[in-house]
Amino acid sequence: MMEKLKVGIIGCGFISSIYMQNCRKFDNLELVACADLDVERAQSQAKKYNIPKACTVDELLCDPDIQLIINLTIPKAHAAVCIQALEAGKHVYTEKPLAVTREEGKKIIDTAKKHNLLVGSAPDTFLGAGIQTAIQLIEQGEIGIPIGASAFMINRGHEHWHPDPAFYYTEGGGPMFDMGPYYLTALVSLLGPIKRLAGSTCISYPERIVLSEPKAGTKIDVSTPTHISGTIDFASGAIATITTSFDAFGGTTLPPIEIYGSKGTLLVPDPNTFGGPVHIRKVDEKEFTDVPLAFSHSENSRGLGVSDMVQSILTGEKHRANGELAYHVLEAMHGFHESSENGVYYKMKSTCERPEPITIKQQANR
Repeated sequence: MMEKLKVGIIGCGFISSIYMQNCRKFDNLELVACADLDVERAQSQAKKYNIPKACTVDELLCDPDIQLIINLTIPKAHAAVCIQALEAGKHVYTEKPLAVTREEGKKIIDTAKKHNLLVGSAPDTFLGAGIQTAIQLIEQGEIGIPIGASAFMINRGHEHWHPDPAFYYTEGGGPMFDMGPYYLTALVSLLGPIKRLAGSTCISYPERIVLSEPKAGTKIDVSTPTHISGTIDFASGAIATITTSFDAFGGTTLPPIEIYGSKGTLLVPDPNTFGGPVHIRKVDEKEFTDVPLAFSHSENSRGLGVSDMVQSILTGEKHRANGELAYHVLEAMHGFHESSENGVYYKMKSTCERPEPITIKQQANR
């Protein structure tokens, strides 16, 4: 029988449901407790997902049996909760982004090293069948040497559907900090770490009106850029463009991610999903063709990064959705904003290893 780690969740809001549902799917995870500032909300989720204990945050952190915390609080609370968990001797895996500021992100990494503990961070979608199939094609040389890429995340903003969208338009929000982690993490997993970048940003609509219930009609003052376009130079030599926007009310037909190689082009699936489709067109072909997914986890598998991290704790292997990768992405997101403000390239101060691709053999053993 596979060894399990006892896991506790802090933060029982909307996103917690998929984690609670999925934890039971991974053989090395045992979800034993959940906590929230609103204990009644924790109790409700515990009852719904058959979790043995619902409690306060302090009670969860004091439980000696719990070895890993999944932090599902709002972004502004990520750093405080992560550091609290690490100081309590627990490994921690947090929802994206790692933190709101680079200083907070660095403190999380430093605290983990101080206590010889591991940090992991969403997104883990790049571990799913779609992007891992795309990575395999690159590794096999199917498109030759990667030369460039483009990425687009363009929609009309969260006030059209989210029940409480205001925090998406404050510091730590906006399309770059909300969705950028998915796209940048995918690009780093495909092309490696970033060397420098440039960005242009704007606030197209300084005021938003909530159209979704229960806060329809509420005004939101926007204090963070809502349309960001950038250029990325990777250490590998590849160059990418990226646009993230909450300002496109007419929609778009642009692909999520394309990778351009010396021998072909690869269409990578939406990095906010785990599945496909994956398409390829080689230099001597007239049309794109579908590529069958070579890996499992094409469904919503949030928690896959937690399971991979537990495998690392148990075996000593390096986990893929790790703190260094998350910090590199956090710095890059700030870099786009700073480049726009200062009118110069932003040179990255951090780097990270490109996450090790999953092999068919590794997947079969898990």
